[in-house]
Formats: sequence, structure tokens, C-alpha cells
Amino acid sequence: MSELHKFLFEGLPVRGMLVRLTDGWQEVLARRGKSGDAYPAPVRSLLGEMAAAGVLMQGNLQFDGALILQVYGDGPVKLAVAEVQHDLAFRVTAKVVGEVPETARLEALLNVHGQGRCAITLDPKDKRPGQQPYQGVVALHGDRREPLQQLSEVLEHYMLQSEQLDTRLILAADDTLAAGLLIQRLPVQGAGNLQGAARNEDLIGLDESYNRLALLAGTLTREELLTLDADTILRRLFWEEPLRRFVPRRAESGPRFACSCSRVRVGSMLKSLGREEIDGIVVEQGRVEIGCEFCGLKYHFDPVDVGELFTPVRDQPPGSSATH
Repeated sequence: MSELHKFLFEGLPVRGMLVRLTDGWQEVLARRGKSGDAYPAPVRSLLGEMAAAGVLMQGNLQFDGALILQVYGDGPVKLAVAEVQHDLAFRVTAKVVGEVPETARLEALLNVHGQGRCAITLDPKDKRPGQQPYQGVVALHGDRREPLQQLSEVLEHYMLQSEQLDTRLILAADDTLAAGLLIQRLPVQGAGNLQGAARNEDLIGLDESYNRLALLAGTLTREELLTLDADTILRRLFWEEPLRRFVPRRAESGPRFACSCSRVRVGSMLKSLGREEIDGIVVEQGRVEIGCEFCGLKYHFDPVDVGELFTPVRDQPPGSSATH
């Protein structure tokens, strides 16, 4: 069962989280496989890491809305997206436009000519009139313009730039499990930040407690993250530390795959294209077929369905439905 573990280090300005996506992640891959369009292995690995990272960030923020993590660029992968809702429901997708080498890392996937970017968008659930989602964007390279090869490095860099917070992130994914460990220095609050006496950016890299714990977290290998359970990982890394753990989030309250697509939404999208264009597709193909890029589910609209889409409900015969 997928799970999210939160913990604090007692008396230290450091928090942490550990996520393990099992059943939900396996469902993502199974749905994609059934649609006959399975992703290449490096893309599956990237999407798994993005799903784990998205859950960690959403769990950290507890934002009432959708957190959308995107990486895009100029390689064989044009775009990869992970979306995590406030209740930790997640979905992922990618657009692959070229051949993906079996050993491709982040640069070879998205940043071949240095044009790759990472964007994190916070889209509120209940927007005020005129309110726009918040978005932060960083390049897929470090301070010295060196290409970053791992998603974790990009996100650590993003957190330093956007939040001025030291963050250590370990991510890994295979076809069974997507997992991640986050260690982060807590932002300065209360008396320590009165009258600007201490600012988050002033403490970057200087907190000895965080540096020690981040160093311990960095000893976790990809194989350990993918094979050991949460209790074993935390005990191995922090057995000498004053760890305070909270009740894990599992099942309905924990991370899980869910897609928000529906026949009604697809129908609304088709209506926005206009009757003439949709009728043209029906004449050419006999029906309209739309596949969800996130879950692989296919929606079919035959000529009768299309007619109902563009007929006002009041004019439809009894028993007619545009969503059957």
C-alpha cells in the first residue's frame, strides 16, 4: 500500500518525509501498458520520481489545490508532468517525440541543447476572481551552468532559489515502486526572525544540524530506497537521532492514483472545438476517439453522441443523455 511518513527531529530545525508509491504507481504503468503505448524505461523512471517528488512537496505544503510539477525541453521527451491534489491523489504523463536511449539521464531526455526547464505550479482549488496560479521556473542546470543529471538535484536547486531552504532529496523508481526521501531545514519563525534578525537565506548551508542529517540521508542508496521498508530506512539512517514520527498516511488518506478525466469533460472539450470540426472527424473516421493522456482511458463519441453534444438539453428527446 502506498504511504507517506512525516517526521521531525526533536529540538532541531529539521523536518523530513518518506514516500513509497506501490499500488498507485503500478496502476499507472498497467493502464499505460493496456493502452498499447508504454513509456521507455528511462521515462518510466523519471515519471516515478516526479510522482514521488510531487507527493513529498504537496505533503510538505499542505496546499489546498493542485501541485503540478513539469519538466520540458529540447530532447526526445518534450514534456513530463506530475499532478498531485491536496488529498495526495496523483497522476502523471509524458510526451515522447524521439528515440530514448536506454541509459538516458535527465540531460539526454530533456536538456540536449540546454533549453530544459522545470516548472512548479500551485493551482488553488477555490480561486478568487482574477486569481492566477503561482508558478516558479528554474533551468535544468546548476549555478555554474553545468547540466543537472538528476531530478532531485533540480528540485533541491529550486527550493534554494524559491524558498531559500536547504533541502536534501533522494528519489528512485522502477516498475514496482516509486519512492523518495526529503530532509529540509525548517524556515526561521518566531523570536528568531523578529525584526529581520535572521532570514532564511542567511542560514543557507550554515545549520550544522541540518548539514549532519542531510549527510546521513545522502548515504541512502537507490537500491535501499527501492527495497527497504520505511521503518528500516529511518532506523538505518537516523538511529542515533531524536526522531519524532507522525501517523503515516495510507489508503484513502494517503497517496494514490486518481485521474480527474470524465466523459463530461471530454464532451465539453469537443464542444469548444465547434460542430463543423467534430462533424468532419465523424465523416472521416466514423466516430471521435479521445484518449486521456494521464490514465489511458479512451472515450468514443459516435454520430448520435455528437448530435446530442451540440443539441441543447431542452431540445433532446426524453431519455437522451450526452454522457452515456
